[in-house]
Amino acid sequence: MASSTDKTGVDPRLSAAVQDAKPEQLPVREGEDPWTQEDLDEVRNTLLEEADRLHTEVEEAEQDLAELMRDYGDGAGDDQADAGSATLEREQELSLANNSRELLQQVMHALGRIGNGTYGNCESCGEPIGKMRLQAFSRATLCLTCKQKQERR
Repeated sequence: MASSTDKTGVDPRLSAAVQDAKPEQLPVREGEDPWTQEDLDEVRNTLLEEADRLHTEVEEAEQDLAELMRDYGDGAGDDQADAGSATLEREQELSLANNSRELLQQVMHALGRIGNGTYGNCESCGEPIGKMRLQAFSRATLCLTCKQKQERR
């Protein structure tokens, strides 16, 4: 049985785990100051706000796409330019919806990592990602070294 979600699409159990996370559980790189409760709250709130925004974007894009698909059949007698324009509009809306959905998935993954205590650890090498990197890009899952290796491939 699926659990319900709040307005951001966040499972309440995950939300509770994210709220219970302790800053001392988060790793830091050598030379960085440890996480404070204020630092963690800021990252958590940023992610929750982003989840809310993206959840709304996905819903709106899906509604727009449904309208475009419904209206597609009404184009009887359209010339090729109209049909091409309608196809381009549908493809753009689909692309926007998919992009928002992917970003929302990344945000949810980051919140899940906060909740399960793995936030801040590189998913490739296990070393700390770095507090400054996470404060700048809260969805980061790789340390800078591993991210650079990934981009070179």
